[in-house]
Amino acid sequence: MNNYKLLTPGPLTTTETVKKAMLVDHCTWDDEYKQITVAICTQLLELAHASSETYAAVLMQGSGSFGVESVLSSSIGKQDKLLVISNGAYGDRMAEMAYYNDIKCDILNFFYNETPDADKVNAYLKTHPEITHVAMVHCETTTGILNDIEAIGEVVKTHNKIYIVDAMSSFGGVDIEVEKLEIDFLISSANKCIQGVPGFSFVIAKKSEIMNCKGRARSLSLSLYDQYKEMIKDGKWRFTSPTHVVLAFEQALKELKEEGGIIARNTRFSKNMSYLRANFENLGIKPYLNQEVQSPIITTFEFPKENFNFKTMYDFIKARGFAIYPGKLLNLETFRIGVIGEIYLEDIEKLTDVMAEYLSSRG
Repeated sequence: MNNYKLLTPGPLTTTETVKKAMLVDHCTWDDEYKQITVAICTQLLELAHASSETYAAVLMQGSGSFGVESVLSSSIGKQDKLLVISNGAYGDRMAEMAYYNDIKCDILNFFYNETPDADKVNAYLKTHPEITHVAMVHCETTTGILNDIEAIGEVVKTHNKIYIVDAMSSFGGVDIEVEKLEIDFLISSANKCIQGVPGFSFVIAKKSEIMNCKGRARSLSLSLYDQYKEMIKDGKWRFTSPTHVVLAFEQALKELKEEGGIIARNTRFSKNMSYLRANFENLGIKPYLNQEVQSPIITTFEFPKENFNFKTMYDFIKARGFAIYPGKLLNLETFRIGVIGEIYLEDIEKLTDVMAEYLSSRG
């Protein structure tokens, strides 16, 4: 067993009780197990502020990327065209998925430290009426930036386009009123802010749009419509589900509620992030993002000096109880630290002491 905490955007540090929930074997055909799936879907809709009359939650085997690709490859027809709004690697990944699935796609790029401009999106849609679907990432973990899905959503709906939001690392940690924002498809994952373990993603979507997916899927196993039609019967997954992961997620949902729900969890994450940024700035380590666009999920720091070595720092920090992330920027040497999961202010304080010790050891 490892003895360090994960300061990452998922997988993340989970509670002992979430881990223990996986110590039970379940049969996928068992009625008790299927009822757990039904209950999870109901709770996800509640967290999304989405009515069961209009929306459905569909669980999908695989990581978050499987869920995103399921939506893109199931919802976009051969005559349709996707616009991906990107300011990071995960927006770019959606465009790459479109390429692999032979989906017509344009990409509207913004700088990695810049949130997408609604006016520019509006102008693009005005001059490209062939666009039918628009997709973007809410919290882009390339940098930790939090994009304005409300402002972009207003533009998308003004043009009557289908709105797809990758809320992988934000759902459960940032309150998202899916129905109010008229999001057609929202995708997230079990091992992010709800604090479960990796193994499945989930899609919260308008039922009408799921029905429009019939016959469009480019993949058998990732067909969103077929997964939905099977799951709404009694909670049975089409193919073998990750039973232990589902049990862990059930427990994680209970613990989210006990903590006080999304608002309380957002408060904890936000305090962690503010404390982390302030402490590291005091050490002379500069955050890449301005505070006003910073998410409460993960942030990027610039290397404090040119001869700074990430691998050496990573090993030093890991030996003292924490695992962090390398940077993903191409033009700047950076590293990233996440504050979600079972992480509290005392953990940030300990990490700060470790980083100070490392900097001192480097002279």
